[in-house]
Amino acid sequence: MKKFLLPLFLVLAALQTFAQEKVNFSESFKKANQGKYKIDIHEVKELIHIMIAITPGGLENDDMIQQEGSYYKEILAHFKPYANEPIIKTFDSLISASPLNYIFLTGNGFSYNFKKDKLEPSNVYIFPAITVSKVTITENPITTYKAQLEDFAKKTNFRKFYANHKAYYSGITADYNKNANLGSQWKWLEANFKTRINNYVIFCSPLINGLNYTGEFKNNNFYQIYMVLPPLDQYPKLSAKEVEVLNTRVMFTEIDHNYVGQPTDDNKEKINQLFKDRTVWVNEKASGIFAYPNPVKVFNEYMTYGVFLLYCKDHYDEATFNKTTKDLIQLMTDRGFPQMKLFTDNLLKIRAENPNKNIDDLYPAFLKLFEK
Repeated sequence: MKKFLLPLFLVLAALQTFAQEKVNFSESFKKANQGKYKIDIHEVKELIHIMIAITPGGLENDDMIQQEGSYYKEILAHFKPYANEPIIKTFDSLISASPLNYIFLTGNGFSYNFKKDKLEPSNVYIFPAITVSKVTITENPITTYKAQLEDFAKKTNFRKFYANHKAYYSGITADYNKNANLGSQWKWLEANFKTRINNYVIFCSPLINGLNYTGEFKNNNFYQIYMVLPPLDQYPKLSAKEVEVLNTRVMFTEIDHNYVGQPTDDNKEKINQLFKDRTVWVNEKASGIFAYPNPVKVFNEYMTYGVFLLYCKDHYDEATFNKTTKDLIQLMTDRGFPQMKLFTDNLLKIRAENPNKNIDDLYPAFLKLFEK
């Protein structure tokens, strides 16, 4: 299988990818969504994922498309006979020309909703993915290909396929609600940082594999964080507690980027000074390390995982915390961050000395430990 997209996805994940957007958070939307979160396998977005999955590029790329499991087999059985449709060839040419078009297509999928056989524009998400990794488009591709999408959906009986799988999709969302601890994570982060988030949404698809990222929408004094994630992993050989910790980590280390960013920015001059020697802080031979090209990005990656360990210390027993710490240090070392133990030790030390301070206010004393 080809894996040409993975380095790009690592970059996008590191950059928190959508830099610009057009959304409309009305007063009624704000009232209905304040303090809430949801997991959404959006119908039109799922159609786009399915269409990309049956392109030649999608069929060859198991980083871009999750190609394991019964759902993928059903996708192939139902939709692959339509792989020669002109719109599928168009999507394939777009992604072949630039893998960023995968993001522009799927990332704008939820800007439309089905009404019978027609697509109607959302009155909330107008043009959610305009700029990705410094590349900007001027027209929503769902608008551009609206007629062809409607035709493909009708010809393939997509809406019936989607309806027949609602129980499966509901199981995915129920699994998130039960096992990912988003509410607990959100409450803890708001208690420990100064940043305040109004709402969270997780855009999920069973066909997502290598691309997990987070971003934000701000409009009308309302701050929404979105995440693009696959279904939770089950890890059948692990205990229930180990599965919970791993799934919590995947989500937490996306969410807390949005809380770590502001205090890091407030202290970036000191961070640039202390973390400028890449021979100390990163292993340049590690795959994907180029996604962290400067001291601030390196520090933030250490910090997002370090804060996860602070969360674990507050929520799990000592044995679980110790095992998670050991495993995380090894994971980060393997990813190209060789000083995770030092970073973690310093973070735990400063936290223990200042248990009642929020993490934003710990930064100056925490950074001072790296001067020694």
